[in-house]
Amino acid sequence: MRPLTEEETKAMFEKLSKYIGENIKLLVDRPDGTYCFRLHHDRVYYMSEKILKLATNFSRDKLISVGTCFGKFTKTKKFRLHITALDFLAPYAKGFGVAAKTTQECRRVDPLTIVVFHQADVGEFIRNEDTLT
Repeated sequence: MRPLTEEETKAMFEKLSKYIGENIKLLVDRPDGTYCFRLHHDRVYYMSEKILKLATNFSRDKLISVGTCFGKFTKTKKFRLHITALDFLAPYAKGFGVAAKTTQECRRVDPLTIVVFHQADVGEFIRNEDTLT
């Protein structure tokens, strides 16, 4: 397990900034401690410094994973996010859909009623952010 190189860090943060923007710094400097990203077998793991210190007691070949896997680097050195990072990215992500009903109405509708007109992924929202009103 090693720290990310400058190129790897840039590629990962560019990908993360597409989804959570300036909130990347909130992932590293958290109120419950300092967290870091480490690379192990082309996968990027997110963990607290306390866990990192404990993980140094194991040799690299014996260590399978530690922390939360945020994504991996492909053979062409592109960074791909994994679904395991969703719990950490969701609180900082931008909105996802347009509601057809209010929250109060949604609680009392029958199962066949349309509640959301359009549900989008974060990437679509970011790509069309300039044209949205």
